[in-house]
Amino acid sequence: MPAGSGRPEGLAAYVAVTAAYWAFMLTDGALRMLVLLHFHILGFTPVQLAYLFLLYEFAGMVTNLSAGWIAARFGLTHTLYAGLALQVVALLALAQLDPGWALGLSVAYVMVVQGASGVAKDLAKMSSKSAVKLLAPKEGDGLFRWVALLTGSKNAVKGLGFLLGAGLLATVGFTGAVLGMAAVLAVILLAVLLAMPPGLPKGRKGAKFAEVFSKSANINRLSVARVFLFGARDVWFVVGIPVYFYAVLSDGTVEGNRAAFFLIGSFMAGWIILYGAVQASAPKLLRAASRSEAELIGAARGWVWALAAVPAGLTLAALMASGPQPWLTTLLVLGLLTFGALFAVNSALHSWLILAFSRDERVTMDVGFYYMANAAGRLLGTLLSGVTFQLGGLALMLGTATVLLALSALAAGRLRPEPAPFGAA
Repeated sequence: MPAGSGRPEGLAAYVAVTAAYWAFMLTDGALRMLVLLHFHILGFTPVQLAYLFLLYEFAGMVTNLSAGWIAARFGLTHTLYAGLALQVVALLALAQLDPGWALGLSVAYVMVVQGASGVAKDLAKMSSKSAVKLLAPKEGDGLFRWVALLTGSKNAVKGLGFLLGAGLLATVGFTGAVLGMAAVLAVILLAVLLAMPPGLPKGRKGAKFAEVFSKSANINRLSVARVFLFGARDVWFVVGIPVYFYAVLSDGTVEGNRAAFFLIGSFMAGWIILYGAVQASAPKLLRAASRSEAELIGAARGWVWALAAVPAGLTLAALMASGPQPWLTTLLVLGLLTFGALFAVNSALHSWLILAFSRDERVTMDVGFYYMANAAGRLLGTLLSGVTFQLGGLALMLGTATVLLALSALAAGRLRPEPAPFGAA
């Protein structure tokens, strides 16, 4: 747990927000794996699988743009509660999916439900990240440590969700899994409603929607860098790699499919858990307590170039291989785990920078704007994941990730130290 800020009520609020966010992300990770594997088995193509997640990411863009203003207007607790409640509704709705429906109707229905889940996720995310800015210690590297702990632990929990989703699909089936998750999340929502301590702002009636759009050059540049960073991850993460591993691991039998589910779920879970662990350790890895803001901004430029080298090398390997090969699969696993560790450091730097660049009085709107860019990157990566894998396989997919990371590095290269101390009004 982070060091105390001298405000016990603030620490208690931080713990409550983090616990609620953990519960949400566990179901979010499980739901993504459930939907991906369930509909792949039903015969959906990579592009059709990508469609299932497009409205989820687009809804995230719209939500983040407006959620910052909603939180500023009505308070952070209300947006957090709304996110949890909407996820319960989305899970219950997904349980009503009928396998007998026509393909087009099934795709449209799942897209709409996933869209609602996307709104829920970004309401919860914006609330949690904004709360850290307001509750974290102001001295030293307190802000970096608190945001790294929240984000890193969240990703570790989401990784467990991937494993949970694959396991539930193989044991209790699709409908049983989503109903069970809805029940658990509803209990957690009730507990948070009853036990949330004071410490978070209640909102201000004079907040205007136009304030959402940032006038800070650094926030705008960081948001552009974030678009391409997350686009580069999701271009392989969402559809291409799970489908590739399924083709390699499954023999087409029921038992073979179950084994493939567990192996794919285990890899995706392990990747996210590694990502979360490294992200939580980023302040120590970067020696944030002893480095200036300018040095950490410089690190944000250098680490993304190091990250780009990984998919570049994997692209060359995929071009050399003539279809799936055992050595290529092994190299992909090792390479993508390396990608996860480097990506975690980049993501942690970004998550700290957006809070450091933001002022307390407009933190929810700056964070909302920034995570709108994050959702835009995921939308871009989700679409490209299905399209590039279907058109050009691993090589085109991984090559696209390399190009996106180069664009992120160019945007990060334009970040400059703030003229006033970070976090100051």
